[in-house]
Amino acid sequence: MMKNSKKFCFMLFLGCVCILNAQENKAPKVEAFDFGKGLKIEMVLIPAGKFQMGALESEKSYSPNEKLHEVTLSKSFYLGKYEVTQEQWELVMKNNPSTEKGPKLPVTDVSWEDTQTFLEKLNTITNKKFRLPSEAEWEYSCRANTKSSYHFGETLTPANANYVDSKHGTPIEVGSYKPNGFGLYDMHGNVWEWCNDFFSEYPVGKTVDPKGPEDGEFRTIRGGGFDAVTRLRAAFRNFSSPTDQTKSIGFRLALTNGT
Repeated sequence: MMKNSKKFCFMLFLGCVCILNAQENKAPKVEAFDFGKGLKIEMVLIPAGKFQMGALESEKSYSPNEKLHEVTLSKSFYLGKYEVTQEQWELVMKNNPSTEKGPKLPVTDVSWEDTQTFLEKLNTITNKKFRLPSEAEWEYSCRANTKSSYHFGETLTPANANYVDSKHGTPIEVGSYKPNGFGLYDMHGNVWEWCNDFFSEYPVGKTVDPKGPEDGEFRTIRGGGFDAVTRLRAAFRNFSSPTDQTKSIGFRLALTNGT
């Protein structure tokens, strides 16, 4: 009787482990939103959660503005599976400001202010409330439940991302490298990505759904670009004037779940 009970408990334990593993390895939910004219944008549903934002001082190339702190994102949200492409931009804006041209290349040479015009027009077309991600949403999504310098580990190589050592010397087609655990592409390298936040020092202590200060001089950019090396880490923070238009900055869309 005792032997059967132990066997039952062991089988029950294995069943629980299998269920947990299945949940952890569950494919991310992807939803395609119609832009019109047969063009869609794929958005990945990012679950609500808690994470350590920033980096330990021992991390290579650590900066004091990356001070580690706990952040809770209380609501799930969608984030673009890819950076916004030139064909998507052109369909909405009827122009293409990018230095390097190609329909599947990320749109570049767009300022933060330009993205706001794009979002306003896109939301009119789709009747949705697309927006830029907050800096916290961006890093949480980039990490995809990892704590390493990059979502793929501690070592950056040309096999992982488009940056200066990859020898492309320019943005390349979105989705050219493997995605992270959330199914997001090019979170490291290719082009910098605008976030909604004004750039500022991190708050002290735990925070919930941080949005950054209400005003400031610069907007936050994340992810590193094709011309960066040490700046591709998940924790690395950078900023640019909201009017800057450069060939190394693009963006990806965010959408609050249910809007």
